Amino acid sequence: MVNALSKITAALLAVLLLFLFPALQAAQRQEDIRYLAAYRTLVQFTDAVRNKGVVTPTMYEDFVREIEITGGGYEVELEHRHKSYHPEYADPADPTTFLNDFSVVYDAFYTSDILQVMFPAGTGQKRDTYVLQEGDFFAVTVVDRSRGPFDILSEFLYNGAGRDNPSLLTYGGMVLNEDY
Repeated sequence: MVNALSKITAALLAVLLLFLFPALQAAQRQEDIRYLAAYRTLVQFTDAVRNKGVVTPTMYEDFVREIEITGGGYEVELEHRHKSYHPEYADPADPTTFLNDFSVVYDAFYTSDILQVMFPAGTGQKRDTYVLQEGDFFAVTVVDRSRGPFDILSEFLYNGAGRDNPSLLTYGGMVLNEDY
């Protein structure tokens, strides 16, 4: 009886080592490649926006299409922070009390605001570009909501200790040019 139990244990261990572990490694490699392809697409789109100072509907649609090709269920979040300067006054009602100082304020515009400018509702097919100014900040965050083979295998092998939070890709920076 002890001999049969050790043979069954050895067979299960052999199956685990010969099939499941290499499958997990291949799935992890595939996940890494998908992650890198999505990040490359994210960097190309964000750098193009930062260098041109404008987001066109065609640029956005191409970015979304290209990121979907990588094989994940992604959500795209855009953020534009517009820099503006506000003069400081001792008494805001009296313009002669200017303190020779300015405060920097960032007005933030997010995905819904940007898409509303590019794809206005109720106006038919008229599409417009979203214009940024030099010195503004533009960032794109991509959230992966899909579960791939790596997630499924790791949950199976590690008894439910898979990825709880979706993976994030974030890239952005200052708008360098106004080339529109």
